[in-house]
Amino acid sequence: MGSGTPHTFRIPVVLLALADLAILAMRLRPWPEIANLPGQGTTGYDPIISLSAYVFLLFWIGGNSDVVVRKALSIGTMLGVPAGLLAIGYVLLGEQHAQQVIFYQIGLLVAAAILWGVAGLRGSRVAASPNVGIGAGVWSAMISALMACAVILARIDLNNPVPQSPDPWKQYQGLAIGNQSIQSLVHSLNTATGFLLIAPLVGGTVGLIFALMGQNEKG
Repeated sequence: MGSGTPHTFRIPVVLLALADLAILAMRLRPWPEIANLPGQGTTGYDPIISLSAYVFLLFWIGGNSDVVVRKALSIGTMLGVPAGLLAIGYVLLGEQHAQQVIFYQIGLLVAAAILWGVAGLRGSRVAASPNVGIGAGVWSAMISALMACAVILARIDLNNPVPQSPDPWKQYQGLAIGNQSIQSLVHSLNTATGFLLIAPLVGGTVGLIFALMGQNEKG
C-alpha cells in the first residue's frame, strides 16, 4: 500500500463518530430547547462539540502518511474494539443497582485501560518511539469512547426529549424536585461527555507508561 493510499481503517471509526453525532442530534430534539438544559445548555452542547472534534481528529490523525504510524494506529484500532466492549459493559452494569456493581465497573475500566496501554506499547515498538505509543493509546481510547458513547446515547429514552420551557428557572425547579426524565437525560449526556474527554487522556497516559516500560525492558 503506497503512502498516498487512503487508510481503510480510519473510515469505520470516522463513520462511528458521525453515527454517534447523528444519534445525539436525534436525542436532543427539538434543538432550540437545548439551551434549557443545565449550565445554559452546556450539558447538551458539550457532547456535540466533543463528537465534532472527534470527527476532525480521527480524520486528521488517521490520514497520516507515515507507514509506521499507520501500522501503530491500526494496532490501536484492533485493541480499541475489545476495550470498547469492556467500556460498554461498564455502561450496562451502571444500570444495575446492586452495591457490588461498582467493583465490577472499576475492573472493566482497568482492563480497558490496560488494553490502551498495550496499544501504546506495541505502537511504540513498531515505530521505536514512545511518542507514537502515546498516539496509539489515544487512538485506541477514542475508539472505545465512541463505542461506549453510542450505547449511552442509544439507550436514552426517546419519549423524554429535551424539556421545553420558556422559563429556565422552571427547568431547574424540575431538576430540584426530582424530574426523573430530565435527570436521566442529563446523566446520560454527562456520562457520554465524560467518556469522550477522559478516555483519550487515560489512553495517552497509559500508552506512554507502557511504551517506556517496554523500552526499559529492552535496555
